[in-house]
Amino acid sequence: MTQTPKCIKCQSSVTYFDGSLFHCTECFHEWTQEDMEAAEKFDKVVDSNGNELFDGDDVTVIKDLKVKGSSMVVKRGTRARGIRLSSDDPTHVQAKVDGQTIYLKTEFLKK
Repeated sequence: MTQTPKCIKCQSSVTYFDGSLFHCTECFHEWTQEDMEAAEKFDKVVDSNGNELFDGDDVTVIKDLKVKGSSMVVKRGTRARGIRLSSDDPTHVQAKVDGQTIYLKTEFLKK
């Protein structure tokens, strides 16, 4: 069985190919092979406002976040210093918050 690619819009792995188009069953996005190749070329990491993020940037958390596996809560307005981009998932970054290194989703960050 061949593996279908992840959705280029929501990164869901629940996709299928109908012979001419790829379809996502979660966000209902449809795309072609050419769309997928274009998305790979312009794959960049963006924050909640659409600003592009780079290694070493400082960002601010826009929502109170509970850290899984810990009693730590990252409060809104906390600065995350020196982020590192994840090579396998553009929606996650690694950052130092209150002396601890944690992973944060880019949808909860602003530059």
